[in-house]
Amino acid sequence: MTHHIVVLGAGYAGLAAAKGAARKLRHHGGARVTLVNAAGHFVERVRLHQLAAGQRLRDLPLSRLLAGTGIELVVARVTGIDAASRTVRVDSAPYAIGYDTLVYALGSAADTAAVPGAAEHATPVATYEDAVRLRERTAGAHGSSAAAVAVAGAGLTGIEAATELAESYPGLKVRMVTGGELGASLSERGRRHLRRALELRGVELREHARVREVAAHGLVLADGGEIPADAVVWAAGFRVPDLAREAGFAVDARGLIKVDGTLRSVSHPEVFAAGDAAAAYGPDGSASRMSCQTGLPMGMYVAGSATAALTGRTPEPLRLRYVWQNISLGRRDGLTQFTRADDSPVGAVLTGRASARFKEAVTRGTVLALRR
Repeated sequence: MTHHIVVLGAGYAGLAAAKGAARKLRHHGGARVTLVNAAGHFVERVRLHQLAAGQRLRDLPLSRLLAGTGIELVVARVTGIDAASRTVRVDSAPYAIGYDTLVYALGSAADTAAVPGAAEHATPVATYEDAVRLRERTAGAHGSSAAAVAVAGAGLTGIEAATELAESYPGLKVRMVTGGELGASLSERGRRHLRRALELRGVELREHARVREVAAHGLVLADGGEIPADAVVWAAGFRVPDLAREAGFAVDARGLIKVDGTLRSVSHPEVFAAGDAAAAYGPDGSASRMSCQTGLPMGMYVAGSATAALTGRTPEPLRLRYVWQNISLGRRDGLTQFTRADDSPVGAVLTGRASARFKEAVTRGTVLALRR
């Protein structure tokens, strides 16, 4: 009887998992791999701030990336999972897909439910569709001499969106708001370069300011102050879909699937999770950072653990280790913060054009790795 491995999501983790599993099972005639994704294209999520700023991204059809692998691609949105019958429900034919092993890699989306008005009046940069909407709103606002954009959140997504927009639309007022301190996870040298980069691009920064509400005219702060804007970029946190919780899989408080050291669900041994949807932990016991830097190696790893029973291998526990954080600051500047294995910063940083080129090489290399 053919063993069916179904991978949900074709982001960095899911695509790596599907291709890795197919490669490991190449000579195993009793197994097949199906990849389910809502769109027929791979999205370079780390470039979405570029798309939002009006730049074009490479066209990466999944059919081309999967050519020659034997993987069946189903372009459909997952609407539910029945753990008892081991089936996945989707919004188009074949409507229900049975599985023997499930790899859950559906990723995350912007948490627009955290603050009143964010879902109605703000635009995230978490999906391709988000970035396209933001591009349209920003391009429309840029026509006014007094146009302003407010970026809520100063994590990597917020920083990259703010600097890209400021560089791409000269004259556009870009205002960034954060509830904490800018660059808290960076070294002192990294924070200094980041502040200089914002100043050079004219990005106004408001720290230690909590957003109480997003209104049609901009941000309303907890202290009663307001930051007017023609468009609001929401980069103040991410959340995962409720599909895993609704399926009855053991999840943590954030809705991430609880897994053991091999990324296997602690409640359903036929289910594995990778990427943003997995409650995996780094060497210091802290939750893994939601990023391509963790998603890709998790996907590559889970390909081995999900196929271990079929290939006769015993996987070693995953060890998540970090090396750097790469931050784009427009097309000609960047900040690479080197880190310890637990993601804490060291003093060494790479900045300017060298960092921008380095990140570009890493980003292109990631796609090249996924192609192969």
